Amino acid sequence: MNLYLIIKSLHLIAVISWMAGLLYLPRIFVYHVENFEKTETTDIFETMEQRLYNYIMRPAMLFSWIFGIVLIYLNGFDVLTNLWMQIKLFLVIILSGYHEYLGKCLIHLKNRTNTKTAKFYRYINEVPTLLLILIVFIVIIKPL
Repeated sequence: MNLYLIIKSLHLIAVISWMAGLLYLPRIFVYHVENFEKTETTDIFETMEQRLYNYIMRPAMLFSWIFGIVLIYLNGFDVLTNLWMQIKLFLVIILSGYHEYLGKCLIHLKNRTNTKTAKFYRYINEVPTLLLILIVFIVIIKPL
């Protein structure tokens, strides 16, 4: 078996899992905010949010980074001199920051200190989609 292809496959699986969480968590936040007065309902959303963030998204993000770094190592560190790779890594860092921001939103919702509206969460739900589109095109086409 080809080690490179196995690592690349694991990287893609981790990224897909991470992206699924990044796309779904803000949607749960929307429902959480819209049902803020219903304690029983918000308790369910808090459980869903915590499990998604801690058991799926966090490990998927870490494995995305680990397997991505291994791929860079296997390709040779000179791949980092390519502008397309630098832009990709910059966008992945932004995506990681977005991930951490969602974690802060989760804490505010749990502590009932949230000041954001459902509309806000609907808008920020588009951030990972836009970053994903950019990253995929940059990696596949390598225009730079």
